[in-house]
Amino acid sequence: MARKATLTMSSTTQGRVLRFWLFLVFFYEFSTVQPAAAAAAAAAENIRFDFSSFTIRNFTLLGDSHLRDGVVGLTRELGVPSSSSGSVICNLPISFFDTETNISASFSTRFSFVITNVNPSSFGDGLVFFLSDDNQTLGSPGGFLGLVNASQLTKNRYVAVEFDTRLDPQFNDPSNNHIGLDIDSLNSVKAADPTSRGIDLKSGNWITAWIDYKDDQKKLNVWMNYSSSKPEEPVLSVDIDLSNYLAETMYAGFSGSTEGSTELHLIKEWTFQTLGFQPVKPPSRPHNVSDNSVLPVISVSNSSNKTQRNLRLGLGVAGPAFFFIVLLVFCWIIVRNWNIGINASLKQKLLKGPREFSYKEIKAATKEFSSSRVLGHGAFGTVYKAFLNGSGTISAVKRSKHCHEGLTEFRSELSIIACLRHKNLVQLQGWCAEKGELLLVYEFMPNGSLDEVLYQKTDEGVLLNWSQRYNIAMGIASVLTYLHQECEQQVIHRDIKTSNILLDGNFNPRLGDFGLAKLMDHDKSPVSTLTAGTMGYLAPEYLQYGKANEKTDVFSFGVVILEVACGRRPIEKDANNNNNMVNLVDWVWSLHSKDNLNEAADKRLNNEFKEEAMSKLLLLGLSCANPDCNERPSMRRVLQILNGEAELPLVPKMKPSLTFSYSLPLSLDEIGFESEESNTSSP
Repeated sequence: MARKATLTMSSTTQGRVLRFWLFLVFFYEFSTVQPAAAAAAAAAENIRFDFSSFTIRNFTLLGDSHLRDGVVGLTRELGVPSSSSGSVICNLPISFFDTETNISASFSTRFSFVITNVNPSSFGDGLVFFLSDDNQTLGSPGGFLGLVNASQLTKNRYVAVEFDTRLDPQFNDPSNNHIGLDIDSLNSVKAADPTSRGIDLKSGNWITAWIDYKDDQKKLNVWMNYSSSKPEEPVLSVDIDLSNYLAETMYAGFSGSTEGSTELHLIKEWTFQTLGFQPVKPPSRPHNVSDNSVLPVISVSNSSNKTQRNLRLGLGVAGPAFFFIVLLVFCWIIVRNWNIGINASLKQKLLKGPREFSYKEIKAATKEFSSSRVLGHGAFGTVYKAFLNGSGTISAVKRSKHCHEGLTEFRSELSIIACLRHKNLVQLQGWCAEKGELLLVYEFMPNGSLDEVLYQKTDEGVLLNWSQRYNIAMGIASVLTYLHQECEQQVIHRDIKTSNILLDGNFNPRLGDFGLAKLMDHDKSPVSTLTAGTMGYLAPEYLQYGKANEKTDVFSFGVVILEVACGRRPIEKDANNNNNMVNLVDWVWSLHSKDNLNEAADKRLNNEFKEEAMSKLLLLGLSCANPDCNERPSMRRVLQILNGEAELPLVPKMKPSLTFSYSLPLSLDEIGFESEESNTSSP
């Protein structure tokens, strides 16, 4: 708390100093610049920047984008399958419309890029050059190209040229090697095949691209070449009036993404300029931005008025001396706070992390934690529906119980999920720790949790069809692959279950509730802990020894996809004998041993599924739920199987048995009882 107070005080002091300094500069300039020149300076200007290399000073990096030796990478180099997205945006806002003259700007840009892949069979998805009115949006991976958020497709306006390396039917892509003009939509206005000009986006060679828009001709052209010489014929030519889509001020940048692939996108040597505005300065002094940026100089005409000349002369002599004295007085304050200010600025730009909400704001958003706003109850607290007045959005607020376990869960969830980015993770929007309350604010999932949808009565809601169920299995496999193998530190969730899987408006899955999650270094042996989780989803070796690793998450995932395929809970009372409990894994395995595996399929599907796909999902569930942890596949292997990139492992007809040095700590009756209790837990 003391550290936070120091930071706030120093930032405030520094802000006052800078405001005072800017006031002096403004006063000095205002007293010496002619009114006509000042009015001209307010008009829109042509702008040009030329970056032979990228630096952190001039750009904002979002997502997985990174800088190395002056070259920006938009995605990370990971093994198959992987998902990644990143953006790099120039910090300088660019004027595209002059309100005084009603003139729209033309623009021209040139840059070099390369798309590489160590695995030629898994290319996708591509990169984009864009102009956007938002300089802080991180898009989703896959076909969304890192440009737009999958759940907020129309949030921001943009004009973009995509260099796409995957055929995505969702956006009507013509091929897996095309370029296209996108305007506020990923369905291209017009697309073209660069191979018609001898250019292969997947060649692994550096490609130079030129994009020109002429406002007077209402035409946009794109050229591409392996060399630095601009070809005569464009690859793409579109007749269009962009003045209807370019905002008064926009930002320029690049984004790229992958999904289930290892494609790497690099950008270097970028130039950009706008044309068409009337010059407001002498031609010899263009507004230029480079790695060594300088402030523009405003030229001042001579005055015949003697008084004005003497005043300017006096200010010209006294002004620098006065500024020097001010600098001496405040220099030590600025130096003391400079590092803090720079670090805070970089953190704000580079890490679009969760914000800290006030208790008053959350209390109002939840109607003072009204029981009418309760979405569900979990082991460590209650989840409320919240209407945030500031942003007008609906959120879900998790209120932890006032206990040691609640504090531990709160710290774990906040520290882990705040650093994670994946389209199948519930996004953490913010947090609050005031008045003894521990509150986490998440994006609201309109379709609730998977268990609510999966086990609701068909006449009370929407029944998940086969396509939606398979997509849910794919999404959770993708996010667990990310947690286990693609994060800097391995994340073991420890509580994979249907009530912790939420569904967005399109029934896409989002994994949540990281209160029991643990961070581990890759390739490190698991450490024994108190067994935590939900009965019915816990691997036998975890129950026995308390050691959680990625294979214990795989077991829980196996149970989940069996639930999705069968429409049955992990442990249920026997329909024929209420005194007996039926274990889902045992039940499916018994059908497999009788060669009647597809009899396990949810009867509510009315056989509206492909038998081969159903068999694959059921066998994969059994493989993941194998009692022998050494026989379970990794989540990366699971995702490859679901994607059709790998073969199913052999699943024995009889369920393997394990022998421990001592008996399991819980009886089947106790497991069944706790499983029933878990059914009321919160999403």
